[in-house]
Amino acid sequence: MPCARPAVFQPGTSSGFTTQATGQHGSMIGTLAIRGVAGPLFVGHGTQKLFGWFGGHGLEGTGGFFESIGLRPGKQHAAAAGAAEAVGGALLFLGAATPVAAAMITGAMATAIRKVHAPNGPWVTENGWEYNALIIASMAAIVEHGPGPLSVDARLFPNWKGPAWAAAAVGAGVAGSYLIDMLSEGEQGPADVSSTADPASPNGEARISPNPAASPTEG
Repeated sequence: MPCARPAVFQPGTSSGFTTQATGQHGSMIGTLAIRGVAGPLFVGHGTQKLFGWFGGHGLEGTGGFFESIGLRPGKQHAAAAGAAEAVGGALLFLGAATPVAAAMITGAMATAIRKVHAPNGPWVTENGWEYNALIIASMAAIVEHGPGPLSVDARLFPNWKGPAWAAAAVGAGVAGSYLIDMLSEGEQGPADVSSTADPASPNGEARISPNPAASPTEG
């Protein structure tokens, strides 16, 4: 005889009770949506920087942009940023070492906010930081709740989740962003002018349209 699932009191429902399974399925759908969308997109952003895939400008173009905002040597920082996004996105998609993935992605987004978007205010229509902040918030949420049962972490690292892990992941990402500045000190020689990258774009694209809504916001 099958066992009944435990009922949990929920004010506002028709009966006042619901099963724990309902919340579990809802959480699984939400985390799969974040992992399935954000993970591959960050792999794409990373490979744009590293290899010029998907319309990116590779290490040359991205390195030229990084030089223009004081991250020198530009190519090395471009390689580090691209690797963080690509590896972080892949780990996020797999639900593997999710706090590490979140820290990598948070670091990239924090650097984009500090170096590019902060002076423009929050709105994406003005090349602001709202997109980046939403990504950081999403990373904190998925680490707090865990990547769900269909993940590597569910089997190997089931305890790598919760508020403390979420705070640590976001904190490590932000700290890593500031560490980049420390590593860039002393590397403030002449900028690499081999690229014609537009400094307004973290991936080094040249913006043709003056419409601020068309400006890229990725880190």
